[in-house]
Amino acid sequence: DPVAFRATLLQKHPRHLKVLQKAADLAGWGQPLPPDASGVQRARGVALHQSFGSIVAQVAEVSVGADKAIRVHRVVCVIDCGAAINPNLIAQQMESAVVYGLTAALWGEVTIKDGQVQQSNLHDYPLLRMADCPRVETHIIASAEPPEGVGEPGVPPIAPAVANALFALTGQRLRALPLKLS
Repeated sequence: DPVAFRATLLQKHPRHLKVLQKAADLAGWGQPLPPDASGVQRARGVALHQSFGSIVAQVAEVSVGADKAIRVHRVVCVIDCGAAINPNLIAQQMESAVVYGLTAALWGEVTIKDGQVQQSNLHDYPLLRMADCPRVETHIIASAEPPEGVGEPGVPPIAPAVANALFALTGQRLRALPLKLS
């Protein structure tokens, strides 16, 4: 079990362990996900990251369509950033980090042809649109630690959380971005 495995590695890191366990609990880790109305299976993946003094865990619920399109339906994001000065801003930062990270994880490819980058601006570079955005649920761990960064720590864990969910669904380990199933 991915959460249990990580929990054994975090025994000497109580803040990390608390963040991981809270994310797993809120996401319903260990409980099977029913298929959606059309019968498409879903799976969860988890990732944990620390940067700028903050610890973030994310659990992503993912499905794969018949056309191999990857769809992220829900992301549970838990952060320990020390004392939460502005909880609304922290939640907004985590939500935007998920959107930004999913854009990179699913479509963030820059191609070069004859030594020239083919994407000239955003019209050539797909971005996550509202219709493709998952539901993001952010939980902030209460802490007496000094306040730390919330601008970037939510970006790094989303791609591995999605990749881990895809592995649970398909058995394929994806280790390059953008994530593409073969």
